[in-house]
Amino acid sequence: MDQRFDVTERFADGAQYIAGRLRQGGSESTHQVVDPATGEQVFSYRLAGAADVDAAVAAAEAAFPEWAGATPGERSDALHRFAAVLTERADDLACAESLQCGKPIKLSTEFDVPGSIDNTSFFAGAARQLEGKAAGEYSGDHTSYIRREPIGVIGSIAPWNYPLQMAAWKVLPAIAAGNTIVLKPAELTPLTSLMFAQAATEAGLPDGVVNVVSGTGPEAGEWLVSHPAVAMTSFTGSTAVGKRVAELATSTVKRIHLELGGKAPFVVFDDADLEAAAHGAVAGALINSGQDCTAATRAYVQRPLYDAFVAAVADLMASVRLGDPFDPHTDLGPLVSHAQRDRVAGFVDRARGYATVVTGGDAPGGDLAKGAYYRPTLITGAPQDSEIVQSEIFGPVLAVLPFDGDDEGIAFANDTPYGLAASAWSRDVYRTGRASRELRAGCVWINDHIPIISEMPHGGVRASGFGKDMSAYSFEEYTQVKHVMFDNTAVVRKDWHRTVFGDRQT
Repeated sequence: MDQRFDVTERFADGAQYIAGRLRQGGSESTHQVVDPATGEQVFSYRLAGAADVDAAVAAAEAAFPEWAGATPGERSDALHRFAAVLTERADDLACAESLQCGKPIKLSTEFDVPGSIDNTSFFAGAARQLEGKAAGEYSGDHTSYIRREPIGVIGSIAPWNYPLQMAAWKVLPAIAAGNTIVLKPAELTPLTSLMFAQAATEAGLPDGVVNVVSGTGPEAGEWLVSHPAVAMTSFTGSTAVGKRVAELATSTVKRIHLELGGKAPFVVFDDADLEAAAHGAVAGALINSGQDCTAATRAYVQRPLYDAFVAAVADLMASVRLGDPFDPHTDLGPLVSHAQRDRVAGFVDRARGYATVVTGGDAPGGDLAKGAYYRPTLITGAPQDSEIVQSEIFGPVLAVLPFDGDDEGIAFANDTPYGLAASAWSRDVYRTGRASRELRAGCVWINDHIPIISEMPHGGVRASGFGKDMSAYSFEEYTQVKHVMFDNTAVVRKDWHRTVFGDRQT
């Protein structure tokens, strides 16, 4: 596996992918992709400007009639070919993802890439399953049926934490339903989104069905959201930016799909398997260096297990191996950038004034000092209303708080603005059943935390947004429902006409 392929050579024609071709961005500004493990620049490119967004939207508009008019079977076949091309490119995709994000290669090869390929295969099948209500004579005199139709050009904005998977989550349901798309990845991490779009073309999808503009939010992103020819906006990112996206989208009455921030609670009842819960908390808190909107960030542990849980988690965190993302033994890579590392460190440093840092809480020295690394961090003693408990940190930080009765544990878990994911740990089916009902989140895991599957939806409630990625439910986001109604009577003058003119016919 060539971990250091020449990115500059591969994208010599530019970092914009429009109508099936790479091209240079039209902005006067450039951006550098930096390897966060070393701090070294690996690629420099010209950013997208408004004219690039216009060109991408025009390409998507031009491709829409043919793609929307394709049969579900034809779209399905194209997506099956797409999955095959991605499988052939799996090693390169994993290397590019680890290079631009700092992910451990075992995460890229065992999670990000196979998950994206599986999503592609799933939507290849789902493309044939655009279901609606059964046709029938609901009024007695008419036959009604439902059509699910594509919306048009989709303008999607994806984050930097899972660039390949987020590209897949945005692109696949949209195009499986017959839409065309313009995707704006985060300017920090455009490489695998571009490779994903190139694979679509190699698989035979028509030019313009999948387009990528690599630019900043204020320049490329805001114009994409505001563009009058874009029929729908799908955004994944912070709640603060999501509010801005919603404001812009309303100016042209677009459909909006928002997957926003999270602050997932991890509720451990006193009859839980302590060892399983401790392992689950460490894995759930540290995956992708904690840069995951569903990561376990707040562990609420019933008091009889609290001390033992803290000790077990501290021991496990101390065993986690930080290192070169391309070393197969590395458990934890750097954060995506030094700026993000410093942001996380700021949260922890401020928490020292009101809480205890049990382990971690600093950046490593030695060979890792040049990278954006931060040690796994465990915090106790933080008040429920403190910043470290209430705010999304997006780093390898877990706060642990005790609770007494079940009512209190669930109340604490629900006591943030967010509602993306949560988990509950207990051997008691009634306790877990109650938790699954009362935890306010789009996903509740029982005795586990983090796993996702293509067949099931992902999305939040409250400040975590609305709408679903993955699964057949995502077609509700990317299709519009049309009711078609046929008169069956051949009667010229209907009885209901008397409400407008005349009397009832006898």
